[in-house]
Amino acid sequence: MTDLALVAVRGIGEIRPGDDLASILADALAPHAPADGDIVVVTSKVVSKAEGRVRPAEEREQAITDESVRLVASRAHPGGITRIVEHRTGLVLAAAGVDASNTDEGTILLLPLDSDASALAIATHLRERFGARIGVVVSDTLGRAWRNGQTDVAIGAAGIRVLEPLGGTLDAGGRPLLVTAPAVADEIAGAADLVAGKADGVPAVLVRGLGRHVGDLTEPGASRLVRRSGDDMFRLGSDEAYQAGRIAGRIEGLAEAGGRDGA
Repeated sequence: MTDLALVAVRGIGEIRPGDDLASILADALAPHAPADGDIVVVTSKVVSKAEGRVRPAEEREQAITDESVRLVASRAHPGGITRIVEHRTGLVLAAAGVDASNTDEGTILLLPLDSDASALAIATHLRERFGARIGVVVSDTLGRAWRNGQTDVAIGAAGIRVLEPLGGTLDAGGRPLLVTAPAVADEIAGAADLVAGKADGVPAVLVRGLGRHVGDLTEPGASRLVRRSGDDMFRLGSDEAYQAGRIAGRIEGLAEAGGRDGA
């Protein structure tokens, strides 16, 4: 087993719309001499800033609506309404990822348009700059169903194997593993957040020791980690599911009544 090392990448500074993020990251990484098998985790916030995904704070609710394709659950509280939605990329998260932290006062940040494409552009640049097989993960902070607190997960990836299918292999006791598939990219993102923190101004982390997960740039991105709706056993929040059931039952009841009246 290879030792794992995580290094906070400092000196990046404030990112502004239009900045060449890949070049800025490369300059900050240069003192660490990136090598084959290294992985760079970069927060979605700096990617969003560089790509100009910034809107005035007063447009927050409209931005959530614009970025959403489906309401999953909502809950009223003294400060307003929390909306858990399906984002246009398939992610299910609070407020469609729209966030006011670590951005200029009076502004909000939307998630990148295509985090896998963003990761690919960064990985391509870093591989060309350092002549090394480097993977990239774009991370964001999500809550979890049934669990308190948040953790960082991969919303974009390039040049790494985001899943490690272990089905067909044996565990330490010689028993077959049937469906085990660690979400490697999510685990890397969560580990990197322990180093970067939320208030330290460190938007990138260099991860070493996981070269076995680094592959070609043709590897599927983090979108592979999104569970498709047909496999989702918990598609709606409890209130929304209850209301949908009431409506469906009422429609069915009216249809049956209409059928009896017409008989």
